[in-house]
Amino acid sequence: MRIIVFFLVFFISASIYAQNPDELEVKNTIVKFFDAFHKQDSIAIKELVSEDLKLQSIGKNREGVTQLNSQEFSAFLKSIVSIPKDQKFEEKLLDFKIRVDGDMANAWTPYEFWFNDKFSHCGVNSFQLVKLEGAWKIIYLIDTRRKEGCNQ
Repeated sequence: MRIIVFFLVFFISASIYAQNPDELEVKNTIVKFFDAFHKQDSIAIKELVSEDLKLQSIGKNREGVTQLNSQEFSAFLKSIVSIPKDQKFEEKLLDFKIRVDGDMANAWTPYEFWFNDKFSHCGVNSFQLVKLEGAWKIIYLIDTRRKEGCNQ
């Protein structure tokens, strides 16, 4: 009897935490985005986003006032590819919380950012994606950035 109860609990909990195929595709799109980001591959990044991608960041200025900053996608790409090859940067994604409704998805990804093997800042990325012509495309990315309250 205990064995039957064990397997019932095991299979019920496994099914609760299983990701559906769309959630896995969304996660894969984001992982590919960061792979291309770390490789400074602007062509690969462009394949994963919509043409009118919107990028924003939330942070605090020197006076501690919250600011919302926007960046043009072309400026983002230019900044990524212009990082000297001898400088190492890595955005470590700590978790994925993904929600899908039809052809729309949201992904919440806490992260730590490291520059030349030194901690720089942490925060959360919030991705909005749309399934266009059978492929998930990032249409909006907003992130928070802070140096305090991180788990170093």
